[in-house]
Amino acid sequence: MTLTTESSVVSAPLIQREHSLNDVRAILDAECYQRSTPRAVMVVLQAIVLWAAPVAALAFTDTWYFVLPLWLLAGLGVAGMFVIGHDASHHALTESRRLNRFFAQVCMGPSAHVEAAWDLGHNRIHHGYTTRQGFDFVWHPATVDEYRAMGRHERLRHRLEWSWLGSGAYFMRDVWWNKMWRFNAPGKRRDAIIRDKITLGTAIVLAVAGAVVLGALTGGWVQAVWMPVKLLVVPFLLFVQIIGFTVYVHHVAPDIRWWTKKEWTQFHGQMDSTTILRIPRLVNVLWFHNIFVHVPHHVDARIRFDKLPKAAAQIAEAYPDTVRSGRLSVREYLRATRACKLYDFEAGQWLTYEAARR
Repeated sequence: MTLTTESSVVSAPLIQREHSLNDVRAILDAECYQRSTPRAVMVVLQAIVLWAAPVAALAFTDTWYFVLPLWLLAGLGVAGMFVIGHDASHHALTESRRLNRFFAQVCMGPSAHVEAAWDLGHNRIHHGYTTRQGFDFVWHPATVDEYRAMGRHERLRHRLEWSWLGSGAYFMRDVWWNKMWRFNAPGKRRDAIIRDKITLGTAIVLAVAGAVVLGALTGGWVQAVWMPVKLLVVPFLLFVQIIGFTVYVHHVAPDIRWWTKKEWTQFHGQMDSTTILRIPRLVNVLWFHNIFVHVPHHVDARIRFDKLPKAAAQIAEAYPDTVRSGRLSVREYLRATRACKLYDFEAGQWLTYEAARR
């Protein structure tokens, strides 16, 4: 399937399938599910070093031509930590659930993600109901009627968040803030989420306080304010932009369909509405750990990051007309942000804002 389109309104035809997601999982061999604790420890240590090294270097310089690349490396380092934490939160990193949760909490720390809330929102809801209308909240598109009912400020926010520049703003507001920090689940999950918020919040306060003290000792009150911004805030904001873009290209494109409650199946959501995108090898090895090989991750989140390419090859061989793959392209991303503004769930097509003016 192609990832490109020349028109601003693209209709994805409804294809009835008899396959189930279990059919797809059945073709994967046992090697796709192998896990190694030593391997997990090594990749966690790699992620920590790639995050901590540029942050430590930032503490010793304010020269702009050093600070700018170090910020980029620190932002990528936060992203790399998060991707490994995301794998651990799926209990895919090691055989031990307790160790997986520990790694997830540690690796999600720099990105200020509450692991227990992430587990519910991402692992249970997003993966359980991928691209299902009214269920999957991640980049859930608005209909024409919903957009028309928005107030002026809501429309302005929608236009920002669904623009080429707005993916980070969308992720921070809707996923990071609304679905994690503001959210407390009812029932048995509530206590775990609150505990994680207290633990992570305490760690954040201590980290900020440490940066303030370091700044005060090395440069007075100006550095006391600047140091936490330089070491913690800017890398976090860069991470938000990186991860917002990443999630967007996984599930939004002119030929990626979202589904009504009636039409949706696990097969549609996990196979028809996800992607496999190729990125530069070094960037993938250092920071992204095959997260762009997204179809097999949605087929079975228990597959560890280093086994995703093998699983992808097996799935693509069995379902060559279903798996959507291509090279990650800024040009295609820009095309998607122009074409994918609103959605007609009945017709199964993306619309531009022009549709709301008719």
